[in-house]
Amino acid sequence: MRVREMLEERERKTLSPFATLSSQSQGRKISESECDTRTSFQRDRDRIIHSKSFRRLAYKTQVFLAPAGDHYRTRLTHTLEVAQIARTISKALRLNEDLTEAIALGHDLGHTPFGHAGEDVLNEVYPHGFRHNEQGLRVVEVLENEGKGLNLTLEVRDGILNHSKFPEGIYTYPGGEKPLTLEGEVVRISDIIAYINHDIDDALRAELITLNDLPPSGKEVLGKTHSQRINSMVTSIIQCSWDKPEIRMGEPVLSATEELRRYLYENVYPREEIKREIIRAKRILRDLYFYLRDNPKFLFSKKSPEEISGDIICLVKDFLAGMTDRYALNLYQKLFLPRPWPAE
Repeated sequence: MRVREMLEERERKTLSPFATLSSQSQGRKISESECDTRTSFQRDRDRIIHSKSFRRLAYKTQVFLAPAGDHYRTRLTHTLEVAQIARTISKALRLNEDLTEAIALGHDLGHTPFGHAGEDVLNEVYPHGFRHNEQGLRVVEVLENEGKGLNLTLEVRDGILNHSKFPEGIYTYPGGEKPLTLEGEVVRISDIIAYINHDIDDALRAELITLNDLPPSGKEVLGKTHSQRINSMVTSIIQCSWDKPEIRMGEPVLSATEELRRYLYENVYPREEIKREIIRAKRILRDLYFYLRDNPKFLFSKKSPEEISGDIICLVKDFLAGMTDRYALNLYQKLFLPRPWPAE
């Protein structure tokens, strides 16, 4: 018996009836022979980790754009925090931890530089609109691996596409679309847990807020420290979702979590110190978009006119979405700022 087959048999014997078995995956767009040592979801996880898009997450920031400090979250550290929270929940609920991890590691591959500021700009200027979850699906299906894509399983692709949230509530689904699997649901709520808590932590580090500023319920119900709040949220999900075909957070933890989330949207993200940098970041990406759209030879000098005909704006959108913060800053400087005259 191959190692993969032993792992699949272990899943059948130990996982919850509501878990997604790797042996019952709905498969890939392009059929492939199975790996001897890894399940299909383990292969997806490895393909994501080794992708260029994943490595670029290290230089894409969250709320605090292009920070000078070493301890502010980046898109990569956010992804790792989401993955760890999601794995903890999945393991406790006897769901498929490998599927959960693959979705978590891939969920933000389509994110722009400069956080949601970059996403807002591309949604404004790109005629077909822009959402980072849809771009994430495009990354793994089309853009990665020199245009061949990663050929991930349907379950992982679905989790990447359907991980997004609305500010109005944890259980508000954009377009009414829920993840296909409970593992995808776990990643979705783990994303919320991660960013609520690390955005508070980063705001405290930046001295934009103090612990006394947080809503009372957040401290009384969830705890006064970063780890206590995460533990309260995770524990509530495990208790309320045990042996159930849904992932839920119970009261009063849910209300306290929603209140913390509203606090961030009303009192941290709109802060003048953050908004000022967001305005500048938006200007950078907006200027880059229109320049590259109108000067495609700069970007696509190695492509023939036939290759770029009719797809210029899509190619520009893909290029901008894939940038890191520092690459966008450097390109903007190269294109729009005067350079010192060379010394003799």
